[in-house]
Amino acid sequence: MSIDNLKASLPDYAKDQKLNIGSLIRNSALSEQQLWGTLVAAAAAARNERVFKEIAEDAKEHLSDEAFNAALAAASVMAMNNVAYRAKGWLGDDYAQVKFGLRMNIISKPGVDKADFELWNTAVSTINGCEHCTLAHEKTLREETLTKEQIWESIKLASVVNALALTLEVESFR
Repeated sequence: MSIDNLKASLPDYAKDQKLNIGSLIRNSALSEQQLWGTLVAAAAAARNERVFKEIAEDAKEHLSDEAFNAALAAASVMAMNNVAYRAKGWLGDDYAQVKFGLRMNIISKPGVDKADFELWNTAVSTINGCEHCTLAHEKTLREETLTKEQIWESIKLASVVNALALTLEVESFR
């Protein structure tokens, strides 16, 4: 199990994704922890068992247990927040001052560098389609001095992992 196995199992119509994931991993502007944490968080958010297991196997060689769990925590807390914040936005001004009322202590103490955790939150929020959370985490990342290129790279990783998950899911139906 590994990303190489994922690439090998992709059909011809997904050749771009095979090339994209390989290129992004080889030529990353992110630190090793940022790269592999983004991959883990994105794989969890993409909700495909095979993609998650294959990426997780490789990631465990690059991440501490604490970082691996923080990436999963980012996926978990954003799964909740992305739904709630999108709904508050849809419901309009009447809900702007409503107390959020859900626990999210992990955000203040994720067990890894704040910038890394914020990067993973951004990747997950883009997969989940939450504009509010994506913008909020991007703003924090810029304050943490990450570059636009680094932030964009995490989004590219998330988009490719999501495409891998969709492709393999579709192939399981054929």
